[in-house]
Formats: sequence, structure tokens, C-alpha cells
Amino acid sequence: MSTAITPEQIQRAPKVLLHEHLDGGLRPQTVIDLSRDIKYPGLPTTDPDELGRWFIVDTPGSDLVRYLEGFAHTTAVMQTRDQLERVAAESAIDLARDGVVYAEVRFAPELHLKGGLALDDVVRAVLDGFAQGMKEAHREGHNITVRAILSAMRQASLSETIAELAVSFRDQGVCGFDIAGPEDGFPPTKHLRAFHLIQREDFHMTIHAGEDFGLPSIWEAVQFCNAERLGHGVRIVDDITEINGRHELGRLANFVRDRRIPLEVCPTSNVHTGAAASIATHPIDLLRRLRFRVTLNTDNRLMSGITLSSEFEVCAKAFGWNLDDMEWLTLNAAKSAFSPFDERLAMINSVIKPGYAALRASKTK
Repeated sequence: MSTAITPEQIQRAPKVLLHEHLDGGLRPQTVIDLSRDIKYPGLPTTDPDELGRWFIVDTPGSDLVRYLEGFAHTTAVMQTRDQLERVAAESAIDLARDGVVYAEVRFAPELHLKGGLALDDVVRAVLDGFAQGMKEAHREGHNITVRAILSAMRQASLSETIAELAVSFRDQGVCGFDIAGPEDGFPPTKHLRAFHLIQREDFHMTIHAGEDFGLPSIWEAVQFCNAERLGHGVRIVDDITEINGRHELGRLANFVRDRRIPLEVCPTSNVHTGAAASIATHPIDLLRRLRFRVTLNTDNRLMSGITLSSEFEVCAKAFGWNLDDMEWLTLNAAKSAFSPFDERLAMINSVIKPGYAALRASKTK
């Protein structure tokens, strides 16, 4: 049986990230630099360490609305081609340095139009930035593939336009479509036309559901919108009951598990938004033990002050995860990626499995 995993092994292990927001992963110094360039007056401080701490919303009782406040500052400095390219390139580099070999980073093009860019311009700038970042990471000795997911804001009315935009860039680096924003009061069924367009185009979709709102959001996302993956999805635990030490799954929980619908779980973010009380009480380990298709993700590295490695580390400490558990979660993510089957298979057989085998071999020496 594998022993406890060490921070060094976590850092060295190949990792796959499916749920990361571009505007939630900026470097604090980049926010300061770009704010200075455009004379943006809204930052609470221009000290990078203080600003990094300010963005982290970890006050007990915080909710998703409070958590989203920091995005007003990050999106303010992501309104030109140069700004978007820089942020995207740094995102790819930072993820690669953290051992991420494949990432799907999502953003909402409609939030980046204040500088005069068109929707197409926004997407091209971000994709160009990812390409630059991947090249730079390769020069540093890190190989990473970064693809984009286009998100529509669920409280707005551009979802069909954003879905069409995602499809139009499907061969240029966009791998899927999503809706994001407040769940309560903005159910996924308000955007059925967008989801049906994605389905007709044989494209991919993930839907934020089951984060700050419960089972009805998940049910609509799965049964009406045919979501391939669930962004967060942790509230599926509300359909699981413990009886005499055994866990009984309700019909929806059984359906999600039986269909192997991936859950893009983001534990630290869930604690910060109030979706979970603590890492120790977070349902990710129960869902893992019940063999849901669980994946581990960051959501917003800036707002939570984390990396994917640190997320694995805190969960490993809380739940006693070992190298086998980390590999299982990583394989879940690789299998669930919105990339072609051949590419997923190559990543699993040529990168992930050999990477974990090498880590095990190094432990025995």
C-alpha cells in the first residue's frame, strides 16, 4: 500500500486542471503593473504581498457574492489586447511551473469589452497569450497544453452569442462552453438555446452547478441541458444520506455517478465561498470514496491564494491521500478533458502514468 504523499512528490507529479478562471489567476504584481499603466484608481493597495492577501476571501461566513467582488479589479485591467495576452501567457507559465501538463482555463469574453475590443478580438488575444506562455514554459523545460473554455454570464443574455463564438474558435484553441456567475435566481435552463446550439454542433460543455445552490441546479444542468461536466457539483452530497454507517445515494446522485459525469471540485474555493465549512469537512473525500468521477481544481488561484499543488497538499493532509489517490484523481481529470480521445490517451500513457511510475520508483531507492 502506498504511504503518505510528500509535498515534493506533489510538486513533481504531472497534474491536470479542468476548472480555472483566467480573471481569478492573475499575479498580484501584474494587477498592480496594469493598474498603473491605465491609471486605475480602485486597488486597495499597491504592495504586491498586501494585495495578494486582500484578494483572499477566507472570512468565516463568506459567500459567493463576496468572493466575486475581487473580480472587479482583475477584469478592470483585462480590457486591451496587450493586457489579455500578458495575463494569459503568465497563466500558462505559472501553471506549467506548478507541474500542470494540461489545463482548461475559462473566461467570459463579454467582461472584456470596455476597452473597445470585439468578442472575437478578446478570444484571439487570450489564445495568443496562451500560445506565448506555452512556448515560454517549453523553453524553461515544462511542457503544458492550455486550452480555453468560453463562459457566458448566467445573469446576462449573451449566452447564445458566446456559444456561437466558442464553436467558431473550436479549431483554434477553444475546447468548450460554460455558464458562470451567481446560481441562485439564474438557473441553467434560462440558457437552453445556447446549450442546444452546442449539442447540435457536436461540441463540449460544462456548467457551473451545485456550488452556491443545491440539487435543483445540478438536476437542471444534467437533465435539461445535458452537461458533460459539472463545475463544482459538490452539492450532490445533499442527495447522499448516511444510514447506520452506510451511504445511500438518491436518484440524482446515482444518476451522476452511474453516468460518470465529472465533478470539477475546488475545495479551498468552496470554503472561501461558504459552500463548505472547512477542508476537513469538505465532501470531496466522501465523493472520492464513493467513486464519483471527482477531479481536483483551483477555481481562482489569486482569490484563494493557492496552486494546484497546494490544493493536493492540503487535501492529502486532511484525508490521508497517497500517491495512488493523486494519480486516480489526475487520471479522472485527463479522461474528462475536452480534448480528442487520441490526445487524452497519449497524455495518460505517455505523461501521467510514466510520471507517477517514476515517482514510485524514486521512493523505493
